[in-house]
Amino acid sequence: MNRKKWIVSEGNRDIAAEIAENCGVDPFAAYLLVARGLTDEFLVESFLYDTDIIDPFSLPDMEKACERIKSAVENGEKITVFGDYDADGVTSTALLYSYLSKNGANVDYYIPDRAGEGYGMNIDAIESLKERGTSLIITVDNGISAIEEIEKAKELSIDVVVTDHHQVGEVLPDAVAVVDPHRKDCDLEFREWAGVGVAFKLISALADCDDYDLLDEYGDILAIGTIADIVALKGENRILVRSGLSVLNDAYQSGTLRKGLKALIDESGTNKNMTSMSAAFRIAPRINAAGRMGSANRAIKLLLTDEMDEAALLANEIGEANTERQSTESGITEFAEKYIEDHPEIKFSRVIVVGGEDWHQGVIGIVASRLCEKYGKPCIVISKSGDIAKGSGRSVEGFSLYDALSYCKDILVQYGGHKLAAGLTVETKNIDEFRKLINEYAKNSEAVLPVLKLDCKLNPASVSLDLLSSISILEPFGAENPQPLFGLFGMKITGIQPVGGNKHIRLTVNKNGVSLPVMLFSVAPEDFPFCVSDVVDLAIRLSQNEYMGETKVSIQVKDIKLSAMNDDEVQKSLMLYESFRRGEALTEEQKKMLLPDREFCGNVYRFLRANNGFKASEEILCYRLGLKEEKLAVLKIVLDMFLELQVINFQNGKYFLPAEQKKVVLENSVLYQSLLN
Repeated sequence: MNRKKWIVSEGNRDIAAEIAENCGVDPFAAYLLVARGLTDEFLVESFLYDTDIIDPFSLPDMEKACERIKSAVENGEKITVFGDYDADGVTSTALLYSYLSKNGANVDYYIPDRAGEGYGMNIDAIESLKERGTSLIITVDNGISAIEEIEKAKELSIDVVVTDHHQVGEVLPDAVAVVDPHRKDCDLEFREWAGVGVAFKLISALADCDDYDLLDEYGDILAIGTIADIVALKGENRILVRSGLSVLNDAYQSGTLRKGLKALIDESGTNKNMTSMSAAFRIAPRINAAGRMGSANRAIKLLLTDEMDEAALLANEIGEANTERQSTESGITEFAEKYIEDHPEIKFSRVIVVGGEDWHQGVIGIVASRLCEKYGKPCIVISKSGDIAKGSGRSVEGFSLYDALSYCKDILVQYGGHKLAAGLTVETKNIDEFRKLINEYAKNSEAVLPVLKLDCKLNPASVSLDLLSSISILEPFGAENPQPLFGLFGMKITGIQPVGGNKHIRLTVNKNGVSLPVMLFSVAPEDFPFCVSDVVDLAIRLSQNEYMGETKVSIQVKDIKLSAMNDDEVQKSLMLYESFRRGEALTEEQKKMLLPDREFCGNVYRFLRANNGFKASEEILCYRLGLKEEKLAVLKIVLDMFLELQVINFQNGKYFLPAEQKKVVLENSVLYQSLLN
């Protein structure tokens, strides 16, 4: 069920007015802050203006970590920074390696190969580092779950300092120091650093200097890694990203930015000030692509190089890797979607688990994200390779994937991650059992419905550059401080114009005499299900667009739905439909509600025949048929029956009648019979 319920945040206007006056904030920005839960002046001022950085020695074991590292530096011991292949791990590695090498350490780094070694420490790597002469390993963005691996290092007389930000298991690794803000003995209120944030806390403790001096040198890498890991941009993360982006943009303009970042920004086509959004959508995916489609060492070399020629070559190579990643991801997504659609028992499960042979492990996390968005439920994508399979999952707000995997831990080889994103290793023979177990957990958990949160409704007459300027104080945007999403409700479509070679659509919408042009990207005109004169609700984001010396507000549509359809009733109907398709026990009243009669079936068939099929969501078909929202579930069942009996076909998002019609008996439908029994 991918239909989201739209929820408009509500803020107290009186409180917002007080905050606007007392904190010197634009009234509209103040309202948004209140709607996001910042309801007193202290919270608002802390969010907007706080510059205090947490004492790094507040983190558990930080003093032990510093003592061991300083001793290694002074004695010339070989230190290896053990990182990870994603953007957080790459930036963490580059940051700590840069600091240590600059300060006289005998240091190198090690990034495990995604395909050959997988995430985190492994025994072979540790043995290899022993042969290289390493006597101290410092992990960044990993290590908290490496219990056996750190034991092995200890046997080989290698000390380990762990710096990580992932959830802590039942047992801490037996390392010299374990610096992780999620330890139970950490009493800090803020704990949401990315791996690169924890690495920055380490160098802050080692340097024992003003943190802002370190930000001047490392803030650019720190900001990009933090944004890339999608950690909450609140508390100290907000300070680090805001400061880091400022450092990055100033250095870019002055020509002093590190060579690799300059080359990567130029390659990405980001030719104006870097924001958290452009970093998230243009820079982070490229750094990630280096490790997804080959070796992440390329990305580290890029961040460390002082040679412009080398930087340009590496940036171009990483850009090509990103293009390859997009192609590979699209292919696997298409295959996975077809498999899901062909297997109703998977499609209608509470947690979708889908797998394939030797799917590229570098992209399965992105595929899981795409499927999660499409189906509106947690999705786990598994790549099978012989007896062992590795998976990556994404979830929806309100369903902790980490907790769900913990429930299944007895049949998993390994797992880890966060509430909304996690990874796992499972024996191939146990995939079906894993699917059963995780859905058992979901069944016993509170039902989670996909929602779309809007900051507020907008009067179309209020859309202006001044409005856009007023919300800029909320930047940087990211997790838990998203770019504002606004609602334009009851807008009449008055124009539909294809643009960009029929790849996008420009709509003209009108309400109360105010017309607005809005852009709907990546939707071809033939796939747009609405018509001129339809009255719709739009979820939009605003941005500034400069063209031919003129600055205007650009309005991008993020979601669109019919104004006439009630969200609650639509979701209630869809939930009942999914319960039926999962084979769950229904009451006699529910069965009666879902059972279609011949007249209903005939009306649907005649509509499809008269319109040469239908290409849009069943919800829109329901509206075109003049049905109430409660009949949506019945309509979907009728369409499923028609497909089962081959009365209609479905391809490329369109229901259509086959060239050769045949007479069928509805009672022969298995779905129909299941409602009678």
